[in-house]
Amino acid sequence: MSKVISDMSMSLDGYVAGPHQSMDNPFGEGVGDRLHQWMFEEAERHAKVIEGVTAAGAFIMGRNMFGPGRGAWDLDWKGWWGDEPPYHAPVFVLTHHPREPLTMRGGTSYVFVTDGIESALAQARAAAGDRDVAIAGGAETVNRYLAAGLIDELRLHVAPLTLGRGERLLHGVGEHALEPVGAPWGTGLVTHLTYQVVRPSA
Repeated sequence: MSKVISDMSMSLDGYVAGPHQSMDNPFGEGVGDRLHQWMFEEAERHAKVIEGVTAAGAFIMGRNMFGPGRGAWDLDWKGWWGDEPPYHAPVFVLTHHPREPLTMRGGTSYVFVTDGIESALAQARAAAGDRDVAIAGGAETVNRYLAAGLIDELRLHVAPLTLGRGERLLHGVGEHALEPVGAPWGTGLVTHLTYQVVRPSA
């Protein structure tokens, strides 16, 4: 059965990005690639994890993850990932500003959803078929889905550093029971943790 999953790289103190994200600093000032260093410097050691990050049948992300702009769209902007993004599947972008869908190379398409997280999830489920739906980020988007009880599995990739401020995962999500899946593992650059979100008994 398909699941709603989320893979997030984060600091030990729970931040997935630093403050003041911008075109020049997509992960916030002073962060660079430190939260994702493991993906680039140790790609072979973490190949199965990296493959899993983009293995879903559809993805959902917030506008802040799609690009640095706010307000009306800059229609020249087509995401951080160039003409062939790594998703190779439909991506549903949460936004308050309508925009026509974008079709990119390699099977990625962006659909801009203005009527909320439930609508985006329904569209993503329909597009994914029997494959998983991934809540790709950022922190606010994942937090909203978790608070609404709509995530089945959290996959956290914890870098051994603290940021102290920025965009914090698990902030304001309420109380949830999490059941570990498998054993934690990693290297000096990251620890991988997987949790099933336990549903309350009826």
